[in-house]
Amino acid sequence: MTDELIIRQEGAAGRITLNRPKALNALTLEMVHGMLDALERWLTDETVRIVIVDGAGERGLCAGGDIRALYKSAQENDGLAQKFWADEYRLNALIANYPKPYIAVMDGIVMGGGVGVSAHGSNRIVTERSMIAMPETAIGLFPDVGGSWLLANAPGEIGSYLGLCGQRIGAVDAIYAGLADVEVSSDRLPRLIESLVAADYGVDSRSDVDTLIRGFVSSNAQAPLAALRGAIDDVFSFDRIEDILAAAAKLGTDWGDELVKTLRGRAPHSLKATLAALRKARNLGGIEEVLDMEYRLALRMFALPDFSEGVRAAVIDKTGDPKWSVARVEDVQDAMVDVCFDSLGDQELGLSTRLAR
Repeated sequence: MTDELIIRQEGAAGRITLNRPKALNALTLEMVHGMLDALERWLTDETVRIVIVDGAGERGLCAGGDIRALYKSAQENDGLAQKFWADEYRLNALIANYPKPYIAVMDGIVMGGGVGVSAHGSNRIVTERSMIAMPETAIGLFPDVGGSWLLANAPGEIGSYLGLCGQRIGAVDAIYAGLADVEVSSDRLPRLIESLVAADYGVDSRSDVDTLIRGFVSSNAQAPLAALRGAIDDVFSFDRIEDILAAAAKLGTDWGDELVKTLRGRAPHSLKATLAALRKARNLGGIEEVLDMEYRLALRMFALPDFSEGVRAAVIDKTGDPKWSVARVEDVQDAMVDVCFDSLGDQELGLSTRLAR
């Protein structure tokens, strides 16, 4: 247990609670290390049959990485950001491959790094209060923490829409997009967790968990994103942001006009890098290869001025007036994007290499 992370065993459950409610449980490097240590320890602990991850307070599971700490790292060039991403991505990979049921309670706000510690789990629970987003293009970055893998595998071009625009979605849309599995009413969560903790698990704990959770499911509503699917696929099927913008403008609808406005407000370099990452992720072999790619991209994007400027405008000064290094997507050359995916040499994260061995 630390001030920022509460780790304990209750019954057959290893429990992790992110405990920075005033900061919407934003992840720090120490929290990442605490989660890694606990999950690795529980791998060989036969008394721990399942893992439950939730957030302190009622506002959300996790609003992402500690952006202020990353901003400070950029100003001081102290290497913390690079260490944070390397260890955070290792945590994401561990969660995605965890052999025991990993139950993420995605209640309230779940953004960025919060998606990374939840949406790779085996059992992802949302509620009527859930608000999920990958808004990184607004601060000069891209959907990371394996986000490009999740979004690339969403139905049609739903992932392109969510990743480029940073659109906030609720429970049923998160399930439709493949970011969550079931919706449970927030007032039933305490009873569900009690049941998970107290259950007598058999040989197949995954099946036991699935059955138990199904008894608490509260909604099978139609996803609003499903109704927009055709239009989203038509607009976001292109491999150039310029073509996506043109397709949105051509719609001649309020929704199309809003898309253009939203995209024009994002960091141009980030938009092109994000689209490239999503397209590349579709052709990679798994989450480890994607995280290796994202690490290259994260370090390269972090070194550009747009990240600091985006965080300044959105979080530090809160002026909402970022001055991007390249003002228009039309002026971002392909070579400027391609170089961001080049090998880091001996700085490579190497998750896929370790897996191969």
